[in-house]
Amino acid sequence: MSRRQVLKELRQIMKVKEFVGPEPIHAYIISSGDAHQSEYLADCDKRRAFISGFTGSAGTAIVTDDHACMWTDGRYFLQATREMSSDWTLMKDGIPTTPTQATWLSKNLARNSRVGFDPYLISHSEYRPLKAHLESAGIYLVAVEKNLVDVVWDKERPERPNGPVIPLGLKYSGVTSASKVSDVREQMAEKNAALIVFTALDDIAWLFNLRGSDISFNPVFFSYATVSQTSAVLYIDESKLPPEIHQHFETEGIQVTFSPYKAITTCIESAVNELSPSDKIWISEKSSIALTSLVPENMLLTDISPVSLMKTIKNATEVDGMINAHIRDASALCRYFAWLEKEVALGNKVTEISGATKLEQFRSELDEFVGLSFETISSVGSNAAIIHYSPDPTTDRPITDQHIYLCDSGAQFKDGTTDVTRTIHLGTPTDFEKESFTRVFKGAFAIRSCIFPNKLKGNYLDTLARKPLWDIGLDYLHGTSHGIGSYLNVHEGPIGITYKNCPHDPGMQANMFLSNEPGYYEDGSFGIRIENIVRVVPATARFNFKDRGFLTFEDVTVVPLQTKMFVKSLLTTEEINYINEYHAKCLELVGPLLQKGNHHEALQWLQRETQPI
Repeated sequence: MSRRQVLKELRQIMKVKEFVGPEPIHAYIISSGDAHQSEYLADCDKRRAFISGFTGSAGTAIVTDDHACMWTDGRYFLQATREMSSDWTLMKDGIPTTPTQATWLSKNLARNSRVGFDPYLISHSEYRPLKAHLESAGIYLVAVEKNLVDVVWDKERPERPNGPVIPLGLKYSGVTSASKVSDVREQMAEKNAALIVFTALDDIAWLFNLRGSDISFNPVFFSYATVSQTSAVLYIDESKLPPEIHQHFETEGIQVTFSPYKAITTCIESAVNELSPSDKIWISEKSSIALTSLVPENMLLTDISPVSLMKTIKNATEVDGMINAHIRDASALCRYFAWLEKEVALGNKVTEISGATKLEQFRSELDEFVGLSFETISSVGSNAAIIHYSPDPTTDRPITDQHIYLCDSGAQFKDGTTDVTRTIHLGTPTDFEKESFTRVFKGAFAIRSCIFPNKLKGNYLDTLARKPLWDIGLDYLHGTSHGIGSYLNVHEGPIGITYKNCPHDPGMQANMFLSNEPGYYEDGSFGIRIENIVRVVPATARFNFKDRGFLTFEDVTVVPLQTKMFVKSLLTTEEINYINEYHAKCLELVGPLLQKGNHHEALQWLQRETQPI
């Protein structure tokens, strides 16, 4: 079925009583799935791709009889333009002239129009302001029980993964699930919450020290969970539970009961009926309106999930695991870049796809390797200007000595998650490419070397990374940093460094792990990004204003930067000293692994790439 036919059928279904009720709907929202809902979240990207062709990981579509619009952020402007047909209009989210979805609907629909949505795919926090805005324009926001894209999709819809849950032992988790649940119960008592409902998959995996394989690259599993002062319940299909699950929880020192996945609504409804009206039911505002709407307003507590905050601060075992995982991962990257440089010099054909495959092979040979943490962004020349580019057979380009090569990749290990970007040129970069690279580095160094007060929110630091680019009128359309999980999601909220306001950011605290990844992208020509994972550590400052404590960052990624990409005259003495010290650290930590593995060519490459500048 063509995508034009898909749009046509969706518009017809928007008028069918069987699906939308007695009155037709005049617009349908196909959400980005920020509600973090298990099985629904898993198909959000696929639904978007099915209806529009856009394969990015973030975007919200609105379809009316006359329009099909896609809102997405700056990471995906070029990609969406390339992938979507002329039937679609790209709405560049974050650009001041782009209307919000609510504003656009208000201006393009008549009064008394009905806007349909899947209540499992719009969060509580998204729903409330959207509903208020539309009601002020005389427009109704209507929950549609059956997802209308799924009605069109029907038999073409691919099967979802349904792998078993995997217990994660104390060797990797560092803290038992009994201890974690105890901490949750303490926070519940402080807020008078009799029941808490967990809907975010990584929250549930972390809380119970379990991992899964239901969503590509993310070691999570479809489930819900509830905790009260006397119970802990996992709502999950029984087929996912391995025989050792009971032994796992016995070892963890906690009693967990199991209920069917879809019983979560019954649980919430029962709690509403059984609890006192003064008791609270805690469901994060990031959860779907389908669940929060089951709880009366006076009983509903929508603060951010306590686990979302707890897991951002890594315990001692997780800290060690993250550090060790990045050292091992660096050895694979050194092998890859050494191999790539040799193959290109010999004139052997290596493409974006075959290069990414080779890198995955090197990683798969490492201890504790589970899989990739995201699809490798292996991008040459103009493809590298597409911020979240993913090569396919129709776009696959050879990696040569004529163009910049950007490689953003990562892996899941049992003891940690990695994410690293390096930009190299195997020939002679232009002066502008070198200046752009140098200024991107200067922004990364400004973040890496800054000292800041304890619990400062990340958005206060974002300007530091952009200033070297702003100085010459350049910028980049993505955040500077995201949190990262420990054998969990490679993008872990709610921490990060970005120009956006992040209301749930608890502020920087010791043993948080984040990316540091400024970039610059010249449309149609090249892209540059430098990304290290950094750890928040206490800083040694001359003073300690009001005893609040000061922090800084420490590099966890240990992969060399290509020094020929620097314009040395633009670097300060402090920046040059940092490069040399960083490269010495790379050689000290990664060299022995390459030596032990008899990877002599990679070791020689590392020794050469870490020479002082």
